[in-house]
Parts: sequence; C-alpha cells; structure tokens
Amino acid sequence: MLEFLHNFLDTIAEIIRSLGYWGIGIGMMIESACIPLPSEVVLPIGGMLVADGTINMLGANIAVAVGSMIGSLGAYAVGYYGGRPFILKYGKYFFVKEKHFYHAENTFNKYGVAAVFFGRLLPIIRTFISLPAGIARMNIFKFMAFSLIGMIPWNFLLIYLGYKFGENYDEIVGPIYHRFEYFIAGVIVLIIIYFAARHFLKTKKNKAA
Repeated sequence: MLEFLHNFLDTIAEIIRSLGYWGIGIGMMIESACIPLPSEVVLPIGGMLVADGTINMLGANIAVAVGSMIGSLGAYAVGYYGGRPFILKYGKYFFVKEKHFYHAENTFNKYGVAAVFFGRLLPIIRTFISLPAGIARMNIFKFMAFSLIGMIPWNFLLIYLGYKFGENYDEIVGPIYHRFEYFIAGVIVLIIIYFAARHFLKTKKNKAA
C-alpha cells in the first residue's frame, strides 16, 4: 500500500515536473472546476519543484492563481447558466456530490459574497463555492476579485510547505519517514478500510430501503 501511494505521488509529480508551470496551473484548474484533484497534493508538489529549481516561487504562485481562476470561472458559469436544478440533476456526472454542493450553498446563502473570499481557505467549500456564486448571479468582477484574494494565502502556504519539505527532505524528513514507514502504511490501510466499510454499509442500507 505504501509503495502504491509512493508510486501514485511520483506519477503526479513527474507529470507536473514535465509540464512545469503548466502542470501546477492545470492541476489547480481541475480542482477549482469541482473535479477531485486536491490542491493539498498539487501545491506541495509544486513547492518541491521550487526547492529543486525546476520552477521558481513567484512563477509557481502566478501559475496556480491563473489556473485556479480559470477553473473557478468554469464552475461559476455552470451555476450561472445551468442553475440549481441542473447541478442537482447532473452534478454527479461531473463529480459534484449533493452534500458538498449544499454545504457550499448554505455557506454562500448565510454569508453572501464574503463566503467567496473566506471559502477559498476552507476544505470542500473552497472547491464548490463558485457554483452558488454563479447561481446567485454574483457580479463576475467581484467574484474574481474575492476569489483571487482568498486563493493567494492558501496557495502560497501549501507551495511554501512543499518547498520547505523538499528543501529539508534528505536531512530531516527522509530519515523520519523511513523510520516510521510501516506505521504510516498501517494508518493508511486502516483509513481505507474504514471508508470502504462505510461505503459498503451505506450501499447495503440504501438497497434495503
């Protein structure tokens, strides 16, 4: 399991490395368009590429900001032109779970345009907040401004953490990781078993109903 995870991350890193700025930009565009490619994976990898000199810090932050904005505008357009009924009916076909949409929608309804700013700093809401903003026909220039201001600190933080990780891997992170790799693998396996069991029980319950 640990080897699979390591190979998976290596594959993503190599794709991003081969594409450079385009790689991290496209990765963030995908996440911001409500497709499950977590920024918690893309951005630290981008930071590690900064650490080894493949890309630079300023360029990395610009690339992810542009990619995030393009993806967010795509999701905004789906909400604006498709509306709530379209998302609830067809969202599952482009990776939008109803519970995630409702969570973002409730946040937007409660806090209004401010949710577009602080929502960029929160898990799940960050990815889906563009949909209710589009449904509400929020002014597109306000949407872009609030989104950009909210994206910058989150993007910079995760890129910087990836940068420090890559910078100190050989001296600090690597030895600690290898010492506890079996423990880490065990935790990962338990997490996967938990979610698999929960999914199985939920499916069984739905069939019984």
